[in-house]
Amino acid sequence: MSNAERPFQMRSVALAAFLPTLLFSIGEGAIIPLIPIVANDLGASLAIAGFIAAMIMVGELAGDIPSGWVVARIGERNAMIWASLLAIIAVLICIVAPNPLVLGIGIFLIGLATAVFALARHAFMTSYVPLAYRARALSTLGGIFRAGWFIGPFIAAALLRLTGSTESVFWVFVVCCLGAAAMLLLLPDPESTFGGPELVKAPDGSVVPAGRELAAEESQGLFRTIWGYRTVLLRLGTGAGLVGAMRASRTVLLPLWAVSIGISVPDIALIIGIAGAVDFALFYASGQVMDRFGRLWTAIPSMIGLGAGHLILAFTHDLPSNVEWFIAVAMILSLANGIGSGLLMTLGADLAPKNTSPAPFLGAWRFTADFGGAVAPLAVAGMTAVATISIASGVMGVFGLLGAVVLGRYIPRYAPRRPRLRP
Repeated sequence: MSNAERPFQMRSVALAAFLPTLLFSIGEGAIIPLIPIVANDLGASLAIAGFIAAMIMVGELAGDIPSGWVVARIGERNAMIWASLLAIIAVLICIVAPNPLVLGIGIFLIGLATAVFALARHAFMTSYVPLAYRARALSTLGGIFRAGWFIGPFIAAALLRLTGSTESVFWVFVVCCLGAAAMLLLLPDPESTFGGPELVKAPDGSVVPAGRELAAEESQGLFRTIWGYRTVLLRLGTGAGLVGAMRASRTVLLPLWAVSIGISVPDIALIIGIAGAVDFALFYASGQVMDRFGRLWTAIPSMIGLGAGHLILAFTHDLPSNVEWFIAVAMILSLANGIGSGLLMTLGADLAPKNTSPAPFLGAWRFTADFGGAVAPLAVAGMTAVATISIASGVMGVFGLLGAVVLGRYIPRYAPRRPRLRP
């Protein structure tokens, strides 16, 4: 019986992929709002705190290159286990960090571990989930990740109320990673649960699991692939990079802004947790809108919302009601981000070549988006250093609106899709 034909139930991948992903993302979601605060406590200026917070995205970008080799070499499950252990080491470095430099190294390593974990879980789905169920499984996986990012800040807020220590929140990530690694170690071999993985022929003629070959193809010859697809990546890929930039800017700018206007640490975590809930609530609706009406119907509103939110925030820093404005903008940004859930993954699938392996293109597409996600927080930190955080927010708002224009121009050209006439 082939991979595509064998009986399969979605709940069978819960222990192998969904729950480890949930634990990892809960831990990451708990600490991310606190990174600028910890950096500030170690003596970093607001700009340096933003730079350190950006290291998680820089680490993810750097991890895009070796992660495919790691997954192809040691396998999907082992890669997730080792990524969890690397994240634990990185968090321990953050906990004992005596200065902002060491903290930045720890945050960078967390980003590196995240890149490996993310590709490994995607490769696992490719190997063991039949093609007929794979889109639903990957969509659910994306929802699980967002669920962790809204649960994590609530746990952080509760612990901060109880202990008053940011260190306790970083230990949450350690516990979550230990739980994820233990779960993966103690599970039976995937073949006993799912049957043999889907096999494909590698370029050297050997037969390997589909997930490992996908991981290898995504990373090998990355820059050659980028050059080969330079036309679409310079055009629509620029839009993808701006989407990544706005998402990353929001992740770094909100906690940095909260620190600058004096919101208490537990309240920062609570506000960002509520915003994460808004984001999470929309991930399924976004997919429905894209499938029924087309990609533009989520891409344009999402980027306009992200751009407008940054622009509004830029004018509120010194207002007497700046805390209320911050809360309102945090919700606007989460609403806009939620509307665009799954946009980049869907566009990548639309654009990927159908007559050859899509993996190299998808690796180049993801790298393009991650490049924007890495550059934007660094730009926010730089503009905060030479000007003000309000200027940084305003400039990012302009880039958000520019992203809406780029996507509006090039999605119809490169990824046209007619809406369905009936539900």
